[in-house]
Amino acid sequence: MAITQYFGTGRRKKSVARVRLVPGKGEITINKRTIDDYFGLETLKAILRQPLVATNTEGKFDVICNVQGGGFTGQAGAIRHGIARALLKVDEEAYRPVLKQAGFLTRDPRMKERKKYGLKGARRAPQFSKR
Repeated sequence: MAITQYFGTGRRKKSVARVRLVPGKGEITINKRTIDDYFGLETLKAILRQPLVATNTEGKFDVICNVQGGGFTGQAGAIRHGIARALLKVDEEAYRPVLKQAGFLTRDPRMKERKKYGLKGARRAPQFSKR
């Protein structure tokens, strides 16, 4: 018997999240660990749940995701983006206006600025000395 699954890929900064929504009780698994085990901060857990809360699907789907790269904040944003994209595959007409209005479907384009030659960082110049 085939289980219905909905896939979505989310990205933020250097993080890439592959998200799978499966009908269930609302459990969230990240890299084979529970959400409480993976993310320590409550704000990151709240960021993750935002698309589910906005569409009133919090207890309807189990979220299984693999996430790589970046830090915790970037990973949480990538998972949120992936969940929003996967929810579109569930019911696009019902969820798209809500997710679009909240801004969960927009890929955050902000990236780390590259280091330039002659400088110590992206914008940090060497220390100036008059003599």
